[in-house]
Amino acid sequence: MEPKWLEWAKQLQSIAQAGLTYSKDVYDLERFELIRNVSMEIISEHTDVSKTVIKDLFANETGYATPKVDVRSVVFKDNKILMVREKTDGKWALPGGWADIGLTPSEVAVKEVKEESGFDVKASKLIGVLDKKCHPHPPSPNHTYKIFIQCEIIGGQPKEGIETSEVDFFAEKELPTLSIPRNTESQIKLSFKHLHNPQESAYFD
Repeated sequence: MEPKWLEWAKQLQSIAQAGLTYSKDVYDLERFELIRNVSMEIISEHTDVSKTVIKDLFANETGYATPKVDVRSVVFKDNKILMVREKTDGKWALPGGWADIGLTPSEVAVKEVKEESGFDVKASKLIGVLDKKCHPHPPSPNHTYKIFIQCEIIGGQPKEGIETSEVDFFAEKELPTLSIPRNTESQIKLSFKHLHNPQESAYFD
């Protein structure tokens, strides 16, 4: 579970964002801006993220605050799982990223695999919809839902992408150093559980 300070900071940010969107009174707007600043101060104090970056992140959000959506593609070959090395931290992750407006979750999964690994795939099964706060990720300003979708290779060749420097497959007991903001060991294990038991139900929360 995420720390209480992060939960409070996100709630303050959500209240401030809604207030700044729907309030008309100049004094209320000033108060909601102060609430937003308090939430940024809390996050900045407890993370390595600068207040400037946090402000830019929050300033781009308008309207009623809702969770962001991250889609991860789970691809197996010869009982090994496809992973890509992220250029940002040099660690490994399932192909994926933020969901795109206008695309379904499965379309995002297919697109991300192609862009980050070079493989052509088709989406075949929902593994789970996970709330990031319920899993051992590092603190993050965003409240995020992570959708894991199993895909099958139908073509293509391994090829690094704009954001990735290497493509490889890993056995369950030989996992590389993971990019924990993107995926945890327990989530990879959950994916292998679906490989070993195709009738496994989708996980949620």
